Amino acid sequence: MSQTPSLVGRVIGVVRTIAAHLGSHLGSHPARKTMARSVDPQDLFTTETAGLSEVSKPSVVRLHDGDRFDLRISPVRKNIDEAALRMLAYNGSIPGPTLHVDQGSEITVQATNDGDIETTVHWHGLRLENRYDGVPEETQGPIPTGGTFTYKLQFPDAGLYWYHPHMREDYAQEMGLYGTIVVEPSDPSYWPAVNRQLTITLDDLLVEDGHIAPFRRSGPTFTAMGRFGNVLLINGETKFSGEALLGEVVRFYLVNTANTRIFNFAVRGARMKLVGGDSGRYERETFVDAVLLAPSERAVVDVLFDTTGDVRLEHRTPDHVYDMGGFSVSAAEAGNAAGSFEVLRVDPQLTAEHQSIGHDVERAPDKTLAFIASMPLLYGGDAKPASAYGCPMHPDVSASKPGRCPKCFMKLVAVQTPTVVTSYICPMHPGVTAAKPGRCPKCWMKLVPSDVPATPTPQPHDGPPHGEHEGGDGLEWEDLMPAINRESDPSNMIWKLVDRETGAENGAISWAFRVGDRVKIRLVNEMESDHPMHHPFHIHGAGRFLILSRNGKPESNLVWKDTVLLRAGETVDILLDVTNPGLWMAHCHIAEHTESGMMFSFDVSPRSEGGKDAGASAPRRSSSHHHGGHRSA
Repeated sequence: MSQTPSLVGRVIGVVRTIAAHLGSHLGSHPARKTMARSVDPQDLFTTETAGLSEVSKPSVVRLHDGDRFDLRISPVRKNIDEAALRMLAYNGSIPGPTLHVDQGSEITVQATNDGDIETTVHWHGLRLENRYDGVPEETQGPIPTGGTFTYKLQFPDAGLYWYHPHMREDYAQEMGLYGTIVVEPSDPSYWPAVNRQLTITLDDLLVEDGHIAPFRRSGPTFTAMGRFGNVLLINGETKFSGEALLGEVVRFYLVNTANTRIFNFAVRGARMKLVGGDSGRYERETFVDAVLLAPSERAVVDVLFDTTGDVRLEHRTPDHVYDMGGFSVSAAEAGNAAGSFEVLRVDPQLTAEHQSIGHDVERAPDKTLAFIASMPLLYGGDAKPASAYGCPMHPDVSASKPGRCPKCFMKLVAVQTPTVVTSYICPMHPGVTAAKPGRCPKCWMKLVPSDVPATPTPQPHDGPPHGEHEGGDGLEWEDLMPAINRESDPSNMIWKLVDRETGAENGAISWAFRVGDRVKIRLVNEMESDHPMHHPFHIHGAGRFLILSRNGKPESNLVWKDTVLLRAGETVDILLDVTNPGLWMAHCHIAEHTESGMMFSFDVSPRSEGGKDAGASAPRRSSSHHHGGHRSA
């Protein structure tokens, strides 16, 4: 999961050239164990484990209409690979309790915060009353340490949902605060027959020197790529261990709870059928080899254990297969669910939706949202005085004070000493060099000046990336620039959602809809960014949406969604079915991107101003639009 020291050294050399203020602090190896810049120890969250209770095993809680449930947040001690880690837990376990509820029911949850920071609980994917959505300063006040908040939850849709904090998600969610909700359908024939069901959370964790890598109280770090972990977790453990019977069919409810990592989940030695997604079943069931899940996405798959022996659960990337444990399958009577496994069923409601949205696929979008990054960390923006300044486009242009290049009028960048730029290099793929400025053909990041002579191949090109490996698929499977990523924060890595109609960015975006609207939103992940990267875009419980098309190609198999994975360079059209009034958030679900400002909220008014409001009244929008205690960028 890491680059060689020599390659990273080349990248760090690049950073030293173009961003001199970081050069004296950056290390030469991605696995180094200390923060690169001077950090006040008081600004770091504690890693102390003395006196903490040991983490407990996750529980499954069956709740019915009208039931009340207590949810408590507290620090715990958890052992992973001989390291005793301070983590956070819901009701003492990681993941927290799995709640099994009935479609159409309502329950009351009282959340008590005995954790390290003030918090909220967001009930991800649920179309509930706005006042219980868990967004601080918009739908509720933060829950202080020692405080409580009571939520009322409704479950209109069958499927898998989950709960997590919506304040400092980069910290609190990574530390273990996540749990799942299985909503049992009111129609007993909604899902195919299975012998049993199992909820699976997929996560990762960055562990260094026997502790979780440091977090700052003052704000997020690792904001360029998000915090990739070096330990993969399945249901909170490094390996899954289970037993199954020959011919048994087990339903897997899968959710990706990681901060940034994409999981490509597969079962080797058994057959897998995809039956559901974020919010219910697919239009058509399909047999699959693997299921791709971005952070916060869910999938419902039925697995047939059709051979005895060892069956492995795997995370498959283009370059590596990670073993995450498995099942031991024995020859014994399993029941009759396998008899219907071969049947691929069709959902009549979604089929009807598919037939009715032809006009929406073809028409112009109502809203267009662009995803853009600027990266002063690599490409300048620092006004700190330096001994020399140079042009990133014209290496022969240098000056002793700030200014602009007379040839291209680009702002000169600070360097500690005059450097003769002999080539340009990719920060993520150090093997990619060129004799002139351009973009990397693998990840499309802008090349930065280097004093390393250019090699003849591979060469950058003017077109967007293509192929199926190393970013050519528009996905970042690993942290390819870990030392640089570690130094990134909201001051030097800027992520933006931009309303193309008004030019408004992030929290300044002001959309307004009405219950009953069907809004076509075009999502454009711009390649002309300093850091083209995938983004999982999530819309809170104002409604749910269908994916209409990807890069102009209509979606062939519909499923109701609340999160869509947008690859680098991709354009995705979605159709939002607006059902709930209130003030609702939309954001990238990479936790570090959210916490650095890549979010906004929109208003939904009731269908009729004189009619009965199906949800809570919309809170008044704050002009400062705070989230998690930090102002949006």
